[in-house]
Amino acid sequence: MSSITQTIPLDVPSAIAQRRSIKTFKADPIAPELLKQLVELTVAAPSSYNIQDWQIILVQDEAQKAALSAASWNQQQIVQAPVTFVFAADPNAGEQNLAAILERASETGAWNEGTVNYFKTAIPQFQAGLGDKRREYAIKDAIIAATHLVLAAESLGLSTCFMNGWIEDRVKQVIGAGDNPDLAIAVLVPVGYAAEPRLNPGRLPFSSNVSVDRIGNPYAG
Repeated sequence: MSSITQTIPLDVPSAIAQRRSIKTFKADPIAPELLKQLVELTVAAPSSYNIQDWQIILVQDEAQKAALSAASWNQQQIVQAPVTFVFAADPNAGEQNLAAILERASETGAWNEGTVNYFKTAIPQFQAGLGDKRREYAIKDAIIAATHLVLAAESLGLSTCFMNGWIEDRVKQVIGAGDNPDLAIAVLVPVGYAAEPRLNPGRLPFSSNVSVDRIGNPYAG
């Protein structure tokens, strides 16, 4: 394990306040048990009807990292960081995961028999009703999971960066999903130890973008 691994996790408010987007990383590896903890906290994220409509690919192999960087306009944080989480969104997960979702929720006691029976029809109906928005909803769920990742990473002494700037078809080829037209790439998140700190660039005052009841009625705080 790296000597700079944080031993006492930050609380959630501290992780939110402290986190910055890091673009340069040290080569220090992430210990396997720490990486597993990150994955566990990431997939703990909520999703519509708990369908967990994400595919998360941990890109760690050096050749894979280079290919992913090339598919992302040669952004070097992917090459530098020991792992990049690729968050893909699967609009068909509701059908594919339904039986396992219902079984697991029944086993944990979270959903009783009546709830399970209701969701057997409610989830497919919900998915069908989304129509063209299925892709959008899956991306939303993947982004929520990615947000769990970056805050969990910060709390455990690691740094992250939400990445835009990639070519979806090329990223899908890198992760072995080039033949899946429905799968969408939601976001890429390199994870590792920061090579240099970044200061807080500040935020606009509440009055500029936080309103009460209607836009234009500023929240004063």
